[in-house]
Amino acid sequence: MVTDKAGYEHLILFLTEHLSLFEQPTGELTAKTIGEALEETIAEQIINLCMQHTKLEINHRSMIIREVDSIVYDMQEVLSRVLDTKATIKQFELITEISILIKNLFDTAIAELFD
Repeated sequence: MVTDKAGYEHLILFLTEHLSLFEQPTGELTAKTIGEALEETIAEQIINLCMQHTKLEINHRSMIIREVDSIVYDMQEVLSRVLDTKATIKQFELITEISILIKNLFDTAIAELFD
C-alpha cells in the first residue's frame, strides 16, 4: 500500500538525513522516550486516518495495520540505539512531523483506492 512506494523511501531518507538530531541531543527533554513518542504519534495519526476514511473496509484497515507495524519496525531499527532515551522537544517535533508524513502517505494510497 505505501511501503513499496517511492514516498516511503523518501520518508526513510528524510529520517536518515536528520539522524544527527538523535546522535547529539541537546535541549529540553519531554516526559516520553523516543520509542514511546514514535509509537504514540504514529498510532494517533493512524487513528485519525481511520476515523477520516469511513469508507475503509475491514480488509483495508487490516492492510493499513500490517503496514504500520512494518513502518514502526523500520523506524525502530533506524533509531534502535536511542529508543529508550528521553526525547528532546526537537526530537519529538521531528517524530511528530514524520508521523504526519506517514498519514499523508496513507491518505494518498486510500484516495487511489477509491478513484
